[in-house]
Amino acid sequence: MLDMTFPKIGIRPTIDGRRKGIRESLEEQTMSMAKSVAKLLEETLKYPDGSPVQTVISDSTIGGVREAAASKEKFDRAGICGTITVTPCWCYGSETMDMTPDLPHAIWGFNGTERPGAVYLAAVLAAHTQKGIPAFGIYGHDVQDADDTSIPEDVKSKIIRFAKGALAAGLMRNKAYLSIGNVAMGIAGSTVDPNFFQEYLGMRNEYVDMSEIVRRWDEGIYDKDEFKKAMAWAEKNTPVGTDVYNETDPNKFTDAEKHEQLENCVKMLLIARDLMDGNDKLADMGFKEEAGGHYAIAAGFQGQRQWTDHFPNGDYMEAFMNSQFDWNGIHAPHVFATENDSLNGATMLFNYLLTNTPQIFADVRTYWSPEAIKRVSGTKLTGPAANGFLHLSNSGAQTLDATGQEKIDGKPAIKPFWDLTEEEAQANLKNTRWVPANIGYFRGGGFSSNYVTKGGEKGMPVTMSRINLVKGVGPELQIAEGYAVDLPENVFDIVNQRTDPGWPSTFFAPILTGHGAFKSVYDVMDHWGANHGAISYGHIGADLITLASILRIPVNMHNVPEEKIFRPRAWASMGTENLEAADFNACKNFGPLYK
Repeated sequence: MLDMTFPKIGIRPTIDGRRKGIRESLEEQTMSMAKSVAKLLEETLKYPDGSPVQTVISDSTIGGVREAAASKEKFDRAGICGTITVTPCWCYGSETMDMTPDLPHAIWGFNGTERPGAVYLAAVLAAHTQKGIPAFGIYGHDVQDADDTSIPEDVKSKIIRFAKGALAAGLMRNKAYLSIGNVAMGIAGSTVDPNFFQEYLGMRNEYVDMSEIVRRWDEGIYDKDEFKKAMAWAEKNTPVGTDVYNETDPNKFTDAEKHEQLENCVKMLLIARDLMDGNDKLADMGFKEEAGGHYAIAAGFQGQRQWTDHFPNGDYMEAFMNSQFDWNGIHAPHVFATENDSLNGATMLFNYLLTNTPQIFADVRTYWSPEAIKRVSGTKLTGPAANGFLHLSNSGAQTLDATGQEKIDGKPAIKPFWDLTEEEAQANLKNTRWVPANIGYFRGGGFSSNYVTKGGEKGMPVTMSRINLVKGVGPELQIAEGYAVDLPENVFDIVNQRTDPGWPSTFFAPILTGHGAFKSVYDVMDHWGANHGAISYGHIGADLITLASILRIPVNMHNVPEEKIFRPRAWASMGTENLEAADFNACKNFGPLYK
């Protein structure tokens, strides 16, 4: 994963500035609130490398403009990506607020009767809204005693949700999306829009032609020692399987040709990593420019068709870039989009930064109704798949962590790399086949990973999401929480043969709400905005909604319970009855975070 300096959360204790007894009586309680929030975040959240999230507290409580300015100067030096203001009392709103326009802000006003923290909260949120700097308001449901230093559970939930979103925004900022190649087969998402990345994500775009891979092959611009180590590992752990596609094809490749293709696939993987992250070994070899990499936090590879009509496909490279293990052991994954679908890559990046888990990139391929399943198999499905399911499958470019072999509390899961065991990594490999690519699709050969995501008895909780660009509106986000489910063997055999038996499959049953796009599984498929989706472990829809509001990206479709939705207080000024319309209006009104 890209080596980077991680952003921090700034915590601002604000206070009633009146001296001669009032301020003095509140100093300890106010600073204690700040320290409690810092402790909560540092003990709960982790950066992508597994280290605890860092916080910075203002040097003093903030009772007026001078102290607010001093706090900002400290935060600027520290690399703050968002601020949480805390107070138990009345403060002077516009004098104590943080007015940085391109950072997310949250304010926790203590719910206690002795001092009017709620009054300050309302006043400062009004100031934020009036100045066009949206802020999240946090106010506990139940009254606390003045000497209560605990953080209520509902307050904790909102603080953590805000911090996750602020950190995700901060981690993206000033990084790059690297396009390796250009547009794949006319797919709109691979028409990379630099304005979207710049204005909404604070990122830049980097571009290299796919011929750069050939140049590095031919000129030996990769670590030769690591290549030998990688090939020995690949031959043992990713053996080429039966050629299920091409048995009767007169143009099928020989075993020697397949071995050469595997060597090239491993080199592609090394080169893609070097392109994103850089590699000091290249400088030692005399390639100082190449050693720097492109500082890319996400990337995509065009592949089809100009590459795959002649060279091995990118599935092997893409699968391992998105996975958490290889010849170097267990490590953080990359975010790497097949077909250079930058919009799906950006969605995968959102999911990854919110969860620290690798992502499934898949085609939203087929809707299977209960009636269709009964017709072709004679089986009536039960459990999460009783209302039908979506077959998610692509040519084999998705993370190998999605086999369902990783476990949390004995149930199938996808873990952060620091919780992954060597036994689980090996189980993922043992449950993945490497199938020679279908020559009809991939004339240059290559290999497809082949596995089925195991959901377990009740299904693995997952969230499918997708950013789409709409002319005249800008980006929109779609979210569908649900479960990766197992199918009865007879049903799986029929469904698998109907699509492509050599590709990985995830069978997804979205949670239905009975209205909108979630009246039925068919409606979810019918309303999905593109051919791809990004699938993350866990039900993370609420976190995605908060992050989207920070970036001013409206959500046009979701099945998240209303009580979990957390957006800036200014959104209520756009309406409280139709939250979807209010979200669109607010994002349009305040505009992209970095414009």
